[in-house]
Amino acid sequence: MGLITGIAHVNVTVPPGTLEQAAKFYGETLGLTRAPVPALQKETLAWFDITPGGQQIHVSSHSTEGTTTNDFKASRHPCFKLGSREELQELRERIWKHFESKSEGSPSEADKPGEEASGAKGVEYPTRFFARDYAGNRLEFSL
Repeated sequence: MGLITGIAHVNVTVPPGTLEQAAKFYGETLGLTRAPVPALQKETLAWFDITPGGQQIHVSSHSTEGTTTNDFKASRHPCFKLGSREELQELRERIWKHFESKSEGSPSEADKPGEEASGAKGVEYPTRFFARDYAGNRLEFSL
């Protein structure tokens, strides 16, 4: 057994001025609890607890100067683990509903419930689906 016992946090980046959209997506749609950030970084960071006092998603806003839309289409991603097929389906439907609403913080892409997931196929992959948050960060949801 190695020294690493889990994930403390995963950081995703979003364009400047969109942290409230992060609150809509990560807080309201995914149901994560917003956590306090260092006082000097309130304008550039938003943290969300996945587990109480444990794993987190850190959302950092950065300058997009010199970047292209494709910079946010990378395949690197966090994978969120869910407890049951029912919970996985419920979240997939909630994300799809937010995607279709085209409202503040809506996902830029989402796998439609009832259709094949957009990730690689094969028996080695568990039940899962993918979405991209409003800034294009890829997210995986799995059992």
